[in-house]
Amino acid sequence: MIVKAKGSSAIIKGSAVAVALGLAVFANPAAADQYTDAAKKWIDSEFQPSSLDKDAQMAELEWFIKAAEPFRGMEINVVSETITTHEYESKVLAKAFSEITGIKLTHDLIGEGDVIEKLQTQMQSGRNIYDAYINDSDLIGTHSRYDAVVPLTDFMAGEGKDVTSPTLDLEDFIGLSFTTGPDGKLYQLPDQQFANLYWFRYDWFQREDLQKQFKDKYGYDLGVPVNWSAYEDIAEFFTNDVKEIDGKKVYGHMDYGKKDPSLGWRFTDAWLSMAGAGDKGIPNGLPVDEWGIRVEGCAPAGSSVTRGGAANGPAAVYALTKYIDWLKAYAPPEAAGMTFGEAGPVPAQGQIAQQIFWYTAFTADMAKKGTPVVNEDGTPKWRMAPSPHGPYWEEGMKLGYQDVGSWTLMKSTPPERRQAAWLYAQFVTSKTTSLKKTLTGLTPIRQSDLDTQAMSDIAPNWGGLVEFYRSPARVQWSPTGTNVPDYPKLAQLWWQNVAEAVTGERTPQEAMDNLATAMDRVLERLERAGIGGECAPKLNEEQDAQYWFDQPGAPKPKLDNEKPQGETVKYDDLIAEWSAAQK
Repeated sequence: MIVKAKGSSAIIKGSAVAVALGLAVFANPAAADQYTDAAKKWIDSEFQPSSLDKDAQMAELEWFIKAAEPFRGMEINVVSETITTHEYESKVLAKAFSEITGIKLTHDLIGEGDVIEKLQTQMQSGRNIYDAYINDSDLIGTHSRYDAVVPLTDFMAGEGKDVTSPTLDLEDFIGLSFTTGPDGKLYQLPDQQFANLYWFRYDWFQREDLQKQFKDKYGYDLGVPVNWSAYEDIAEFFTNDVKEIDGKKVYGHMDYGKKDPSLGWRFTDAWLSMAGAGDKGIPNGLPVDEWGIRVEGCAPAGSSVTRGGAANGPAAVYALTKYIDWLKAYAPPEAAGMTFGEAGPVPAQGQIAQQIFWYTAFTADMAKKGTPVVNEDGTPKWRMAPSPHGPYWEEGMKLGYQDVGSWTLMKSTPPERRQAAWLYAQFVTSKTTSLKKTLTGLTPIRQSDLDTQAMSDIAPNWGGLVEFYRSPARVQWSPTGTNVPDYPKLAQLWWQNVAEAVTGERTPQEAMDNLATAMDRVLERLERAGIGGECAPKLNEEQDAQYWFDQPGAPKPKLDNEKPQGETVKYDDLIAEWSAAQK
């Protein structure tokens, strides 16, 4: 059942849901038992607000109670990385699910790398470690090729038909294109989403003295940068012209650069696409994606320019060069020695003017009252906006990264355990629970939640998050796509090679050449092993780079001018444009 509505009207009435489920609305006390009592308790005490009214929530939960009957008393174990959304699931929703269904659910929280390690171990050994995983949709290319996970499309039509909720409403999920394989099948169910956007001090950008000073120097308005040229100008302006605000040193940029696995995310999370290295295509560039990997049909054909890839092309080298230049020239000196986790809280300390690569997962921490970047009334002094793009970028390309942690079912899990775990996956993404979870973790997955009055009410405190997710712009932010045939094997190559350019051991060109060569070696091994059937890698023969530069699209030849005129847009005009597009 699909309901599309706006604002406070996005409330789905209980009687309609009850009809869809073939259930009565439970007004008869004699029909209640410990599970319906538990459901009522949780609806009243925790699952508010919701896009459903309470009768519709009760009808939805009654389906879960009935569907869970064969699995009562089972002990089911699932796992995810540790972020606020999953902490809420582990501490609150797992307990609620256990009380409402009688299934003893344990939701473990471990590091992201540990999740992948457990997943790989289960894939390789066939031993059931967890009954379901929340792992990034970045593995969609892996999952669709390795034959280790259950395609949800097949599961919901077959083995899982009786445990698939009639009100799951897949069309309501905003991230399904990210979890769909080259074969058109859904492999994962989105559980949480957050994007990688541009962050800036709105209060500083609004100051008339700074606006005048900037325009006098650069000839255009201080505002949200549309391109990397403007971002660089603004970074230079705050770091070396403004220098201090309220007696404190300020910086025009923030980043991190320590040799650490998190340095890989800094690049695989679409830095090359922001520069414009890949091809046009939503959610990912085709035939060349944001990792610089070319596919022919669905078969990865190479990363190096000599094979038609773009991982070591001029746009990729430009992207790495700018990252290093800005880190050294405009960020705090200690940033180069920081990891992702260490650098994340720094803008909240009040000395950073802007950040080009900022995860909205930090929104909750950045919006805490009492911090230097929040006003006394609880509204933020900062805003988030679309990321600026590099000079190689073209209209029709993706513009940034979006993390989509998604439920994944393994073939090595016994069917009965898999079915019980699927009930929990649907429970924590159901309309009954998803709005409250979104308001807690700030990682929206459903359009019906975004359309509620509750989201409109909270929007002023979240600095543009709600406006972004309601806007048509959100489709330009996407996770790693299907061109990447083995995410764990390929991802680890990035931080190892990029770090050598950060330290000066290699030039940016040498580092990207080494990366492209290393990725091609992995693709070659996968080709020999035949991993992925018709979508297994099949490397192109090497040719002179100029041959590929002469072809349309990526890899793109070096531009004569990599720093065109800076361009900005007023933030308030941008928000007005988004609002108009929603109507």
